[in-house]
Amino acid sequence: MPSTRRTMLLAALAAALTLGVGAPVLAQEADHPSNRPMVVGSDFGIAPWMVRGASGPEGFGVDLVQEIARRLDRPGVEIIDVNFSGLFAALFAKRFEFTANPLNITEERAQRMLFTEPFFATGNGFITRRQDSMARLEDLRGKAVAVNRGTISDTWATANAERYGFEVQRYDTFPDSVQAVLTRRAFAAINEIPTAMYAAQQNRQIHVAFRDYTGRNFGIAFRPESREYRNRVEEAIECMKLDGTLARMHEKWYGGPPEPNSSMTQVYPGYGPPGLNGYEDTPHTPRCG
Repeated sequence: MPSTRRTMLLAALAAALTLGVGAPVLAQEADHPSNRPMVVGSDFGIAPWMVRGASGPEGFGVDLVQEIARRLDRPGVEIIDVNFSGLFAALFAKRFEFTANPLNITEERAQRMLFTEPFFATGNGFITRRQDSMARLEDLRGKAVAVNRGTISDTWATANAERYGFEVQRYDTFPDSVQAVLTRRAFAAINEIPTAMYAAQQNRQIHVAFRDYTGRNFGIAFRPESREYRNRVEEAIECMKLDGTLARMHEKWYGGPPEPNSSMTQVYPGYGPPGLNGYEDTPHTPRCG
């Protein structure tokens, strides 16, 4: 490196450190450049969260990340389509800045990555053919259950297969798991309740035969070093809760308002999911411009 260029670089770094701008801040700008479109990753096969439309991806998740980008003054959004089974590997490989999937916040996941506070309550929705019925979990005994590989539904099915006596079939996409039900390879397909209900609205051959609300919530996941950026995104989400933007998005894509007093309207103290790894008990007032 020429001496003049080296001198200029050292001077710039010294100035940054003098101003209190250390390596973490510089790394954050490199990973989340304010002058470039925000890059996020999601599985496009989950309606109405994110699907391919005539003019590009559309759905609740698309509206969500576009609004976050707007509030952070980022010039647009690029959404990378990634099967859920490869989502976390792509996040850690820095193919995108954060997840845009309907992603459950869990204690295990919070050990590996940072989450925003909860913003969407959910549980298990069991899809069957319309002529079939399911009144309780015990009705799964002796049957096959289809899940989207690597999802929280897969985790639940794996943990409960022996207890309720069913077989687990794993598929790479949600539509494939529904197809297994339609072709009678599986009795039921499990997915998040909102996703399952929307799928049933679009296909009269299936219905949501049983709903199991579990207290789960969706959040956005980041790499561990993206703490400052996570906090900025969370404040944008908090502002969307306070001004009703999230609730209006839910009504637009899911056909009705969110559950009263749910995580879609509740602003949590601090940053991140309370009680889990990565939570910051830092009082703050979201900067809603």
